[in-house]
Amino acid sequence: MGERRIQHSLVTHDEHDDRHYGAVHVPVYDSSLFTFPSVAKMDRADEEGSYTYSRGNNPTVNELERKLALLEGGERARCFATGMGAISAAVLSVVRAGDHIVCVNQVYGPAKRLMGEYLHRYGVETDFVDGSDLMAIEAAIRPNTKLLYLESPSSLLFELQNLKACAQLARRQGIRTIIDNTWATPCYQNPLKYGIDMVVHSLTKYAGGHSDAMGGAVIGSEPLIGELDRNELVLLGAVMQPQVAALVIRGLRTLPLRMERHQSGAMAVAAYLASLPFLDRVRYPGLPSHPQHQLAEEQMSGYGGLLSFEAGLDREKLMRFIDQLTYFRIGFSWGGYESLVSLQERMADPPGRNIPVVRLYIGLEAPEDLIQDLAAAFQSAGFHN
Repeated sequence: MGERRIQHSLVTHDEHDDRHYGAVHVPVYDSSLFTFPSVAKMDRADEEGSYTYSRGNNPTVNELERKLALLEGGERARCFATGMGAISAAVLSVVRAGDHIVCVNQVYGPAKRLMGEYLHRYGVETDFVDGSDLMAIEAAIRPNTKLLYLESPSSLLFELQNLKACAQLARRQGIRTIIDNTWATPCYQNPLKYGIDMVVHSLTKYAGGHSDAMGGAVIGSEPLIGELDRNELVLLGAVMQPQVAALVIRGLRTLPLRMERHQSGAMAVAAYLASLPFLDRVRYPGLPSHPQHQLAEEQMSGYGGLLSFEAGLDREKLMRFIDQLTYFRIGFSWGGYESLVSLQERMADPPGRNIPVVRLYIGLEAPEDLIQDLAAAFQSAGFHN
């Protein structure tokens, strides 16, 4: 996406018309309902686009939705109270009892539980496959497959899917596609242009950007979002509050600038980690050593601040390393100013003992300070060149 289009979408779009009296920031319409001067006027509310009840539409939330749709190149967006609210609504808008889902196996944990466990009780089955293997995805498709769910890059092992190839495969089979695009953001990846049907985001992460707001979004075509709007948005009730929408709009204004800093910091930290002989593997799509780096270069225009590494099977040693860090706070989320670290696991191949994985989120601190912090912690924990 060009820089001018990003700035127009984030800053100028619809913020200076007569509705807001020239306010430079979209006001918070903190009202649960909107009233009318007559019954006839209320009866015409839908056809005239008037607001009635904030559970369905709110001016502040709608402004955020317009911006997100522009950023992703979609026709329409809908916002939710959390990222999982958005994911659940998107998935449920596609599948019914008796349907089948193909989902990448490195998907976000709660999304995996939704499709692999929760929906099973309602007669929806899911197969989880290696998303980096298009043949594995195709082999998992059944006659009743209705959804292909992607996450590229994934948020622990940073595996990519070929978005164009996946979209073409799904279209040939009459299957809907949904992708979680939170890691890349609309600044660095626009899946809709490759033929993906719907994009979901956790706005809690980069879009909000200040660790003070939770939200989610679904973006796609007018027909798909319109159907979701009439059903899952209203019936499930996980709507975004206008106060939160205002915070995310604030965050979006600096999103391109922050992403540049996250990318440069993460690239420096990843290069440092890749130079350490005692680390087994560093995962970051921006590194030339990443096995899918070429694909990343083809379908992405930049990289985020999240990466991971492995350093053997000694979990206790890695715990000591993490506890010695100063700049990195221990926590699972990401997207704000502060750098974060967490200790997670992946399954070994072939299956056996799980392999510990350290995930780092590179915030907005000076990368040289972060690298010094990592070096001191490695030394304290007994890692040596």
